[in-house]
Amino acid sequence: MSQPLLELRGVNKSFGVVHVLHDVDFAVHPGQVTALVGDNGAGKSTLVKIIAGIYGRDSGDYVFDGQPVTVHGPRDVAALGVEVVYQDLALCDNLDIVENMFLGREETKGLALDEVTMESRARETLASLSVRTVKSVRQGVASLSGGQRQTVAIAKAVLWNSKIVLLDEPTAALGVAQTRQVLDLVRRLADRGLGVVLISHNMSDVFEVADRITALYLGRVAADVATKDVTHSQVVELITAGRSGDLGIANSATATI
Repeated sequence: MSQPLLELRGVNKSFGVVHVLHDVDFAVHPGQVTALVGDNGAGKSTLVKIIAGIYGRDSGDYVFDGQPVTVHGPRDVAALGVEVVYQDLALCDNLDIVENMFLGREETKGLALDEVTMESRARETLASLSVRTVKSVRQGVASLSGGQRQTVAIAKAVLWNSKIVLLDEPTAALGVAQTRQVLDLVRRLADRGLGVVLISHNMSDVFEVADRITALYLGRVAADVATKDVTHSQVVELITAGRSGDLGIANSATATI
C-alpha cells in the first residue's frame, strides 16, 4: 500500500469531562476511497472537524504526506489540499454554478471579476469529472436537482487542486438515479489519484465504492480493514457492538467505555 496522504495518529479529544475520541488512528491513501462509518455519537463528526481544522486535538499527531504539520484552522488545512463537502453543501441558491464554485476565491482582472476565466475553469473541472448532467455553468443553483447540487459541491472542492476530499453523507436524501451519479463521481475522484473519505450510514454505498472501511465505536477505532475482507453484517456488528468475532476492540476496552 502507498504512503498515506493523511494520517492522524493517537488522536484524543475531550469536551469538558466527555472523552469523545480515544487514541484514534486514521489514514487516507491516494487513489482510494476510505469509508468512515459509525453510529450516531461514535465520533465521526468530531474526527472530520479535527481533519478540517475546525477543532484542535488534545493530543496526537496530524501527518500530511509523511510530515507532521501544525494546523491552526481551516485555512491551513485548505492550503495542504484538503477540502470538505458537508452535508448541507454550503451552496448559495441565489448564485449560479460559476459564482458558487469561486465564492470567496474569485478570479480578477484588474478591479473587475474575470468572468471568462472562471467560467472556463468551471467547465473544465466539470468536464474532467465526466459530469454531463449540468446543462450550463451559468444555471442557477436553485434550479438544480439534489444530485446536481451534490455534483457542483464536489466539483467546487476539487477545483483548487485538492489532494483529499471528505464527503459527508453525499447520497443522503437522493433518489436512485441521483445516488448512482454521485457514487460514480466518488469513484472517479479516487481514480484520478485523490484520497477520498466517504462518511456514510448507507452500507450499500460503502461496499460499492470504498476500498477501505474505518469503523468507529464510541470514540474508538473498532477496525480499519479492506472492504473485500469484511462482510456487511461484520461491519454492522463493529458499528453497533465494537466487535465482530475476532475483529474489533478488545473486550477489556469495550467494558470500560
